[in-house]
Amino acid sequence: MKVAVLGSGIIGTATAWWLSQAGHEVVVIDREPGPGQETSRANGCQISVSYAEPWANPQAPLRLLRWLTQKNAPLSFKPQFDLRQWAWGLAFLRECLPGRLAPNIRAMVAMAEYSLGTLKSMRAELGIEYNHLERGILNFYRDNEEFDASQKAADVMRDFGVDRRIVGPDEIVQIEPALEPVRGSIVGGDYTAEDESGDIYLFTVALAERARQAGVQFRYSTQVNRLVAAGGQVQEAEVINPDGLFDSVTADAYVAALGCWTPNLVSPLGVPCRVYPAKGYSATFDIIDESSAPMVSLTDSAHKVVYSRLGNQLRMAGVAELGGYSRALNTIRCENMSGLARDLFPTALDFDNVQYWSGLRPSTPSNVPLIGRTRVSNLYLNTGHGTLGWTMGVGSGRALADIISGKTPEPVFPFLG
Repeated sequence: MKVAVLGSGIIGTATAWWLSQAGHEVVVIDREPGPGQETSRANGCQISVSYAEPWANPQAPLRLLRWLTQKNAPLSFKPQFDLRQWAWGLAFLRECLPGRLAPNIRAMVAMAEYSLGTLKSMRAELGIEYNHLERGILNFYRDNEEFDASQKAADVMRDFGVDRRIVGPDEIVQIEPALEPVRGSIVGGDYTAEDESGDIYLFTVALAERARQAGVQFRYSTQVNRLVAAGGQVQEAEVINPDGLFDSVTADAYVAALGCWTPNLVSPLGVPCRVYPAKGYSATFDIIDESSAPMVSLTDSAHKVVYSRLGNQLRMAGVAELGGYSRALNTIRCENMSGLARDLFPTALDFDNVQYWSGLRPSTPSNVPLIGRTRVSNLYLNTGHGTLGWTMGVGSGRALADIISGKTPEPVFPFLG
């Protein structure tokens, strides 16, 4: 069967790889000049099974109200004249109901664990180098009330088998000595040794090359305009080639993996896709003092930012702005991130040459991604992974390839269709 995969981030590239391994003819189409150029380009790089929990929880509405008046709030809502944004927001509030937390966590953990196992097997088989570290993720807290509240979600995850171990300030510093200077401000934390980190962009580029060698065709700098459907099926994808001329791509099946732009493509066909962009920021620093730089991937819960070691660099990422499709950098946000990093690691990093970046995370109200078949018989979705595209990416691609191939995917997950 010929399958057209629309999008070449980690989600689309992994889907293409696993489809090719199942014996399908695959063509990947992306408007960018290469793979992984958008949300997969410079994110936080954590593979965080232990923190595969939704933003939507019973405490979220009150926190959002508090954050509305803060310029540097970790999650901000900027109202737009956009019905999709308001519909997404109302759906988000529904997902904050107490009865929704456990099923959402169950689904996210199931896919995240499956994806981590898939990644490990791919790493062993393909030998891809991407600055990965298997040192776990350490989440530290500076406020007792927040620490206690966080353990409610952590307890649910422990019930699902996630070993998210509570640790005190002394053990936190033992796990990551670079936090010794701020030991006095830390009240506690939790640590999961099985989690990993690594450069998603390096992995995506390398996997795309392996897929190309396996026969997958990549058509870059090619814009997908629309899907033309008739008789309950997609007949073709209308595209604009790099030379500016219109063209069409025909296939037996189509996978929409275009991140937060997926609704624009599938909604005209009557396919529901409640995905909205949550803009996130990252800052990448060169390390100038190895002795005071962290090696363990960290989450600063008070400020909702993460830190991951990538070779001789440290990647910091966080913030979520629900305010449209602009990727414009907010100077205040950028300066605030540098200030937070300086407070933690004042001598470790080169603060004069910071690489700032922003990306649009494709987020569902529940944070559970949309994976599976749609009401259009040969159209499939693989989108809505939010902050967990790297955590769930390769597993999502493998599971969808199984669905398209007529097999039952391994993880217990609420697949579409």
